[in-house]
Amino acid sequence: MSTTWTDAVVVARYDATPRIAVFDLARADGDELWEYEPGAHIDVTVGTAELIRQYSLCGPPGIRKQYRLAVLDEPASRGGSRAMHALAEGDTLRIAAPRNRFRLTSARRHVLLAGGIGITPLLSMAQSLDATGGDYHLHYCARSRSEAAFLAELENHPRVTLYFDDQAPEQLLDLGRDLGEPASDTAVYVCGPGGFMDYALGRAAELGWPASALHKERFSASPPAAPQPGGGGEGGFTVRLSSTGAEYLVPEDQSVLDVLLANGVDAPNSCGQGICGECIVRVRAGEPDHRDDVLTDEERGEGLFTPCSSRSKSPILELEL
Repeated sequence: MSTTWTDAVVVARYDATPRIAVFDLARADGDELWEYEPGAHIDVTVGTAELIRQYSLCGPPGIRKQYRLAVLDEPASRGGSRAMHALAEGDTLRIAAPRNRFRLTSARRHVLLAGGIGITPLLSMAQSLDATGGDYHLHYCARSRSEAAFLAELENHPRVTLYFDDQAPEQLLDLGRDLGEPASDTAVYVCGPGGFMDYALGRAAELGWPASALHKERFSASPPAAPQPGGGGEGGFTVRLSSTGAEYLVPEDQSVLDVLLANGVDAPNSCGQGICGECIVRVRAGEPDHRDDVLTDEERGEGLFTPCSSRSKSPILELEL
C-alpha cells in the first residue's frame, strides 16, 4: 500500500501559546487538498533529515483549501516538533493524504476528553458536531490558561468545560463527576499526554465504561509492559510471508518491520511506534504479542497486527504480506 504525498506551503503561522504553534497549510500548486473526517491526522516530512511525523488536523472538516495543524514544542521529542517550530510563512514541506483511526462513532452522545495538545483532533470533532447539531461535551485540561491553545474560541462555548492545574482544586477534572456511570448511547474520546490518557482511560474503566465505548489516540507509544514469565514475545522468532513463503529471523533488538524493510519487503509504515495504524497487516498463523496503542481488542481478535511494535509469542508468525 503506497502513500500519496503532495507539496504544501505554510500560508499562515502563529503561536497559540509559548509552546504551541499553529500552521495553516495549502497545496503548493493551488489545488484542493483531500477530504477528511474529524479525528484524522496527516504524515508530514520536515527538516533536513526528512523526518516523517504525524499531526492531527484541527481545522473544521470540509475546508479543502487549507489544513490546520497545532504542534507542541516538545524538548523530549524525536526532532519533529523542533523542525516544525522552525517553519515560517512561505516555507514548504511534504504532506500525505489523511488517515483516520479516531473517528466519531454513531453514538447519540459524545464525551471528548482532551489533555494539553490532545485538543487537536477533539477540536475538529467538536467543530463537526457543532455543524451537524450533534450532542457532545468537551472537557479540556491544561496546565494553565497560558498553555491552553484555542482558548478564545472555547472558553465561552456552552459545550466546553476548561480545567487548569494551577487553579482551585475543586475545578479540576473529576471523572466520577464529569463522566459518571456508563451510558449505552454515549461514546468517550480521549487524547493527550500519556499520563493524562492513562488516568482518563483507567478511571473510566473503574467507573464501569466498557472498552468498546472508549476511543483513544496517543501521540507517543506507551511504555512497554513488563514481560510476564512464560508469556513469550521475548527473544527472536521467525516471520513468514504468506505470499511467497519467505522467512526472516526477527532478533530481539529489531522489530518485524525493521527486518521486513531490511530484506526489501514493500511493507507500509509511518510512525514506527504502533500508534498510527499505517503498517497494520493480518496474521495468517501464529500467536502475536500485541504491543501497539492503536488496535482495538476486536481488531486484534480478527487477526490484525502492527509489525512496527508488536512481536510473536510463537516461534513462527505468518503475515498476510
